[in-house]
Amino acid sequence: MLVNVSYNNKEVTRKIDEQVGKPFTLKERWAMGGIGSPKLTITETSIEIRNLLILDNNRDTCNVEMRPKGIIVGFRSLLESYALIIPYYKLTLYKGEASVYSIYRDHYFIKVASDTKAVQKFFKKLLTYKADNAPTSIEDL
Repeated sequence: MLVNVSYNNKEVTRKIDEQVGKPFTLKERWAMGGIGSPKLTITETSIEIRNLLILDNNRDTCNVEMRPKGIIVGFRSLLESYALIIPYYKLTLYKGEASVYSIYRDHYFIKVASDTKAVQKFFKKLLTYKADNAPTSIEDL
């Protein structure tokens, strides 16, 4: 779900909380060592996101926020803020080329450069949290 989050809209906030859960409490954030990624440089995106990003001449960057049931990938274009809402059950994460992570949800995708240790550490934390909190599958029983 790609949404404009520039304005405080209760309906949009409700839909986001419904899909990925309410934000972590301060105590939980502290215990996890933070829930946000460093600034990520976008290398490639799906066509809908690309159409938003080419509207201005700024560097294409984004960040990822972890939530209890998913992640929010946030980016800016012109003076608007957009968010790609991805529940964990729809999240597909690839590390294809040497320093590129690909984040997929259905037909949306964002590829980001993982050129620093901090970025790699964040994605490792994200994958660990997703695995630890995934519902038990039938094969595990």
